[in-house]
Amino acid sequence: MTIKTKRVIVVGGGAAGMLAAISASRQGAGVTILERNPRVGKKLLTTGNGRCNFTNIYADSTRYYGTNPDFAQTGLAKFSIQATIAFFEELGIAHKVEDGGKVFPMSDQASSVLDVLRHELNERAVTINCDAYVGEIRKQQGTFTITLESGATLQADSVILAAGGKAMPSTGSDGNGFLLAEKLGHTVINAFPGLVQLKLEGPFFKQIDGVKFVGTVEILHNGKSAAKDRGDILFGNYGVSGPPVLQVSRTAAQLLHEKKAVQLKITMLDTISPDNLKKLLAARFDRQSSKTIEFSLVGLINKRLIPVILKEAGIEEIKRPVASLSAREQEKIMGILTDWRFTVTGTKGWPCAQVTAGGVATDEINPYTMESNLVKGLFFAGEIMDIDGQCGGFNLQWAWSSGFIAGQNAALENN
Repeated sequence: MTIKTKRVIVVGGGAAGMLAAISASRQGAGVTILERNPRVGKKLLTTGNGRCNFTNIYADSTRYYGTNPDFAQTGLAKFSIQATIAFFEELGIAHKVEDGGKVFPMSDQASSVLDVLRHELNERAVTINCDAYVGEIRKQQGTFTITLESGATLQADSVILAAGGKAMPSTGSDGNGFLLAEKLGHTVINAFPGLVQLKLEGPFFKQIDGVKFVGTVEILHNGKSAAKDRGDILFGNYGVSGPPVLQVSRTAAQLLHEKKAVQLKITMLDTISPDNLKKLLAARFDRQSSKTIEFSLVGLINKRLIPVILKEAGIEEIKRPVASLSAREQEKIMGILTDWRFTVTGTKGWPCAQVTAGGVATDEINPYTMESNLVKGLFFAGEIMDIDGQCGGFNLQWAWSSGFIAGQNAALENN
């Protein structure tokens, strides 16, 4: 009796797709990856500024977003952070943990993570078809037929959709996976850019383009805090960027998507209490009474910000002696240093986004197997689903967890 090898096709050769292929091949399936780029893993090379923070020790469902963030918890439990680290250690990636729980390879090279994954794919005899853009997936009489844009067709017993979302289209993510899922009957929750820079209202951003400082950012809606983070803040000619801005950008983008008004609050001097700052400024102005208002702030904040902040405080004559500052003017300066508010007008687009918010509706997917509830034998992995994580290794952990589960279950004979 001849035992037929289960045929599994993985659409997408990114992080989730490669892990899914390895997982399925370890279960004995014959696996083929269809990758639209000339090589697999293009986006992986960009992660962690080229260093690849491939997981985070604090990954749990509280670090994820989507219509149902708890959907991620099952996957994270079945292929955990510890399992991920052990998996990569087995492949040769020694690791280290840095601030915020970020886990990096000891080599500090994203390329080393890709190298070991490609080596394992080769060891497992996974077929990799590059420059293969999938145009259509159909299922008839228990068999999937995948038609490429070139006209070539392939057949499979199971298909894993790991085609990513829309973020960073230069890496191949153009939303095609969403179209394929919709043609198979799935619902795609409206996608928008996540982990992305914020556009702000104001006439002075070209003047302060490139100014960087450590502070706190907070998203406000109807005067209430919706998200908050601290770290390096970077002004651009469009608005603001930096790790904390990326962290809160998902909340801002969601509110904007819902046509709601959004404000960004920046606290520049966040390590001193308002009372102590008031005393510090009063003493500083008193001690430097012969200086101009502009020059009196040199050494306290980035000097490129000083003219802008003073104008925002309503002080037009910045060359006035600091002794001429009224108590009200001092209060306004202090207010901007601790509570500078901007209207958020939008986000940068898909080319700048690190992740896609939205995607295939998770209530149509089995969280224990990543199999479609609508089409037997169809599985999902990674960013294509309506799950997105915070910055810091959380999105890669979701790619590994969902990819492992999808691959393992796609290879089972009863699928």
